[in-house]
Amino acid sequence: MEHNYHYATVSKALEELKEKGFTYDFNLHEEDIVNNPNDYQIVHIYRYEGNTNPDDEAIVYGIRTKSGKNGVFVSGFAANSVSDAAQVLINITIKGRNK
Repeated sequence: MEHNYHYATVSKALEELKEKGFTYDFNLHEEDIVNNPNDYQIVHIYRYEGNTNPDDEAIVYGIRTKSGKNGVFVSGFAANSVSDAAQVLINITIKGRNK
């Protein structure tokens, strides 16, 4: 599936995804993303870039699991804010671009 990229504020991205049925909070279950990356598909990517402060930069992922669960994962994309789960999602995104 082709990824949809959107640019909005983080709160607007979360609101739009919630309206589309992406209600599960994957940030609370990062370990499952790390342990089972093949179970996840990125459907939407929202990027928000702060005007002056790199700490204001974030990515909001709209994710679908193989079992059909739809949810979100929010991550900063400054070099010091990338968790293991965020790195897995970055790798999934890159892998999807190469298909």
